[in-house]
Amino acid sequence: MNISYLINKHRNSGIIIDTNLMILYLVGKYNPDQIKSFKRTQKYTLDDFKLLNHFIKFFKTLLTTPNILTEVSNLTFSLNKQTEKKLFISFKKLIGTLKEEYINSISASEGKVFSDFGLTDAAIPELANGNYLVLTDDFPLYHFLSGIGVSVINFNQIRSQQWQI
Repeated sequence: MNISYLINKHRNSGIIIDTNLMILYLVGKYNPDQIKSFKRTQKYTLDDFKLLNHFIKFFKTLLTTPNILTEVSNLTFSLNKQTEKKLFISFKKLIGTLKEEYINSISASEGKVFSDFGLTDAAIPELANGNYLVLTDDFPLYHFLSGIGVSVINFNQIRSQQWQI
């Protein structure tokens, strides 16, 4: 699907960022110099963070689930203790800017996405439900979501179109 079309369609409703990109967003907001040194964000560049940050600004609302936030928390916990405390102060500020929606685990676990991707990702199509755009860099998840009619963009599509930072 056309990226500009999806931005315009969901600009006012909002965007859901998957776990990996939420970690990049958090670490980049905290300290962009940590992107290359933190194992969960080493595959990204400073330009990736700038692009993600720029892209998110197109949307009125950034949505998440408790599952995504828990996974972000657990996966960022491996930083050294001093950095971790400062990062979690930034994480708390970030959480305050998000619209958090609860998806019942029973409901999320009923579909095929649960057995293929786990509970965190299974809540994403339940939340999106035709109302929100999903941004992911997980190609299998992207492929699955697009196959069931969820508005989704793979972050690599944005990279390849060389969006202005």
